[in-house]
Amino acid sequence: MTDMSSEQELLEFLYACPVGLIECDAAGEIGMMNPHAMQHLLPLAGARNASNLFAALEQHAPELRSMAAAFVPASGRICDGHRIFVELGPGRQGMVPKVLACTLVKLGPDRLMATLADVSQQVVQENRLRQADAWFATVLDDVDGYAALTITPDGEIASANSCFLNQTGHAPADVIGHNLADVLGTDVPGDDMRLDEQLVIAGRDGWHLQEGWQQRADGKRFWCQRLVVAQSTGDPLKPRRFSVVLRDVPRPEAATGDLRRLLTSDHLTGAANRRHFSQAMAKAQARSRDRHEPVSMIALDLDHFKAVNDSHGHPAGDTLLCRVTEVCTALLPPSGVFARLGGEEFGVLLPRYDHAQAMALAEQLRAEIETVAVETSGGLLHVTASLGCATLEEADGSIDALIALADRRLYAAKRAGRNQVCDSQSDAT
Repeated sequence: MTDMSSEQELLEFLYACPVGLIECDAAGEIGMMNPHAMQHLLPLAGARNASNLFAALEQHAPELRSMAAAFVPASGRICDGHRIFVELGPGRQGMVPKVLACTLVKLGPDRLMATLADVSQQVVQENRLRQADAWFATVLDDVDGYAALTITPDGEIASANSCFLNQTGHAPADVIGHNLADVLGTDVPGDDMRLDEQLVIAGRDGWHLQEGWQQRADGKRFWCQRLVVAQSTGDPLKPRRFSVVLRDVPRPEAATGDLRRLLTSDHLTGAANRRHFSQAMAKAQARSRDRHEPVSMIALDLDHFKAVNDSHGHPAGDTLLCRVTEVCTALLPPSGVFARLGGEEFGVLLPRYDHAQAMALAEQLRAEIETVAVETSGGLLHVTASLGCATLEEADGSIDALIALADRRLYAAKRAGRNQVCDSQSDAT
């Protein structure tokens, strides 16, 4: 051992520690952070206050502030490995999107300790493992409980094994020559892909797996995994057929439903979080590519919101954010996604909406936000919003370009005077 002081040892430990360490007070004001923390935090802070943990992460994990405020015990773990999706979409130039894991611990009434670690590669590996698990679990033939069929490119059933009777109540001989989607009553309106859409993707990628409702012969519905695999013909002129595996699985309910909401929703407002928004955008992009359907995005930012927090406090600002989320969500179509992307910034994803439809909805959102009023000790609090619209087609099919274009138009609306929607003609350069 050396005679190195405990303070020197601590400094050396902080410098060498492979994860970011941040100590701050209950309001997020940082008292200490090590080099790894600076490496992660400073690029995220941008023009915001980099000396405050919550302010620095406001655009990427706005829920952290409210999670810390809502933690009642005198000490304990506020969150463990909470994932912060730094980038939306596939990442710059197709790189792996950056994801940070944040653990926040309350050490005392006015003392917090946070760790930040880059888990981008881990998230990629987890996604691959989930896909592989699903593949190996369902691709097995002749296993009890798995119905296996062969269908034509039109969805017509060419063969079915005996388990199909157990799964659906339909005897295999009775369904040969019928369309599988008609037999299972599966193609109902909603976000789930239709069978013909699954076939297109399986033809392109080799396979596709999804879960959804299916219908038995007696009319009762059951939750089912449906795997569609393109068969190899070896002859490009021979029509390709598809293997379909059906597996009756428990539907996510109760606790898993709560977990899903926790993972996909913003902690404060209940809007979708960045992670869910990113996944929904990727799904909409794939669907647009396969089905040639339009996709639009609205970038929305509340005007002068910092002044709201400064003048009326964060509780009033939080209430305002919740009310804005409430009125905007009520105007969305069934397939729309309203997400809080950070602070007072929101994103609206609109599958199957062209530019004109998105502009009309954006104007409705703007007008509705203008009517929101929150009662405070200083009187009624109002807010306005600036919005920018863009379509995936304008962005050449790129999610990153779509986000950037919507953002540019949002800031064009700000420069033009706020409380307005920017259309393509006034696009910023």
